[in-house]
Amino acid sequence: MLKPTYLLVAAALATCVSASASAQKVPIQITADLTEGARHLYHAEIDIPVKPDSTADFITPRWIPGTHAPGGPLADLVGVVFTGNGQTLKWRRDDVELAEFHVTVPKGVTSVHVHVDSIVSGRVTTKMSVLEWERLLMYPANVPTRDIAIQPSVTVPAGWGTGTALKPVGTVPTPAVTGVDEGAHTPTSGSVTTKYNVTNVEQLEDSPVITGLYFHEFPLAPEITPKHFIDVVSDDPEDSKMRPETLAEIGNLVREADANYASHHYNEYHFLLTLSDRAGGEGLEHGQSSDNGVGEKGFADDGHQLAEADLLAHEFTHSWNGKYRRPARLYQQDFATAQQGDLMWVYEGMTQYWGNVLAARAGLKSQEQYRDLLALSAAQLDYKSGRAWRSTEDTGIAGSLIRGGNQNWVNWRRGQDYYQEGELVWLDADTKIRQLTDNKKSLNDFVKIFLGKGGNTGPIVVGYEFPELVKDLNEVVKFDWDTFLRQRIMNINPRADLDGIEHGGYKLVYLDHPSKSERTLASTRRGASINVWYSLGMRVGIDGTLGDIRWNGVADKAKLAPGEKIISVNGLVFSADNMKAAIVKAKTDTAPIHLLVQQEDAIMPVDLDYHEGEKYPAMVRVEGTPAYLDDITRPLTTPQHAPAADPAKPAN
Repeated sequence: MLKPTYLLVAAALATCVSASASAQKVPIQITADLTEGARHLYHAEIDIPVKPDSTADFITPRWIPGTHAPGGPLADLVGVVFTGNGQTLKWRRDDVELAEFHVTVPKGVTSVHVHVDSIVSGRVTTKMSVLEWERLLMYPANVPTRDIAIQPSVTVPAGWGTGTALKPVGTVPTPAVTGVDEGAHTPTSGSVTTKYNVTNVEQLEDSPVITGLYFHEFPLAPEITPKHFIDVVSDDPEDSKMRPETLAEIGNLVREADANYASHHYNEYHFLLTLSDRAGGEGLEHGQSSDNGVGEKGFADDGHQLAEADLLAHEFTHSWNGKYRRPARLYQQDFATAQQGDLMWVYEGMTQYWGNVLAARAGLKSQEQYRDLLALSAAQLDYKSGRAWRSTEDTGIAGSLIRGGNQNWVNWRRGQDYYQEGELVWLDADTKIRQLTDNKKSLNDFVKIFLGKGGNTGPIVVGYEFPELVKDLNEVVKFDWDTFLRQRIMNINPRADLDGIEHGGYKLVYLDHPSKSERTLASTRRGASINVWYSLGMRVGIDGTLGDIRWNGVADKAKLAPGEKIISVNGLVFSADNMKAAIVKAKTDTAPIHLLVQQEDAIMPVDLDYHEGEKYPAMVRVEGTPAYLDDITRPLTTPQHAPAADPAKPAN
């Protein structure tokens, strides 16, 4: 393993090699056809240079950056056909590396044409499509992906707009088909193919494309270099226009990130955003863009925006933390080698911290909302039973097992806790630096060092290991950072790290009513559950169905299980109001809460022995202590606001 001080040089040399490869070798040509996205199908035509009279080994991505798991599109890749000089070529899948295809190349064939179809389950509607390139890629195996030159093209329906960080070099329209060809399902309405600059496979996989009928691109913070844009598609024509207030806040986000990190590792940045109740949600980082998907009204008003407030800030931060600076063993030179996730508490955890901080500084949420949501997150972790046996580091190491796993008893198993656990640890580090320096230094100083090495760069990867974190923290202020981090991340800690909150001048408490932010979130969520997690220790849907059960909590001791359904509470038909009334009554009553519960085809009585009333997480100020939490979320730049509406002009 190269030491971190050499990784910067290695990455720079790799960039030179990639540029040289792109210039000297005939690039792969790939055309992605998204015109049948509404049918949940994408297609690609790929031409790959080969040596005649040989066996060519081709591969599709398996370990996808940003998902940190051996998923990839392999199971959805169908209709694979290899041809050379017009003749179909024989192929066989590798018996072990299932993403690898061995193709027999005859004499005289110097280029293999590959046709692939991909079954797309999400991120498509009749009005939009999103392409993450691993869905269609095929390229030579056993070669570093940064050394494989490739030139992409994308075909979309005529009249659709396209957003991507790729740089176009030309477009070619295809006229509409007037009749229906034999074997076609419907006549086409015309399409447009856009060709983009030559890049390499590593960067192409890192450059998603969104396209849609209702498309808008907005420039952001025009005084900041490089240029920044948000590209938006939606199912409804009005949604993609975006509120002026939100656009101003996203512009502030660009300014705040510029001030916070003092470096850039992209040539141009595009926030890619889909607004749809049908396409599904997404938040996936890329070096020069981010793939973000929220509900149709996700940014339509302040209430809906609160639930999505940190999404763009989180994925934007990943351009520095995760894409540019990446754990050395999480980064692999191909998409076939397993990624190692022991430093995910930095990759995702520190990004979670800065994403929320920058969202507050930018005005995407208020300082009060920041504290309310931090209280909710911290309480969840403090009531996570699985922390009694599993360290935060292990949730990262085993992240590929945890991601998307069984949601029954998830509190006992633990989920991807390295996000929120990392956020608390980096808050703790920030407030510790402020304590040690009388608030003259902060974690801002650390990230300028750690995330800014090499100054402004293009989209390259610079790896690191744990000792570099300690070294750079000590460059800000001398302290035993090695022990500080190891104790919080690598040890088993039955309680969450709340020191950062308390050193920040606040305290996590539990009140008998939800915070204003929690009420706002509940009002905008579909199918919201009843919050009795901190009282009865169970997730309850609005229809009474039980979700997760907190290990060793009240519901667990009563032997309730996920999937069961509450029929009645204290003799009354189950409802949210009746459940809450029973909890309030039990606070001054020695009798247990009586439930009737359906377990498969049986009905059984269950008593809950609980008398402490309702409990909702909240953040309260500790008077007489430094309010570092307020300092942390205060803007570094002068916030810009949307221009006031002209009352003389009618609304659109």
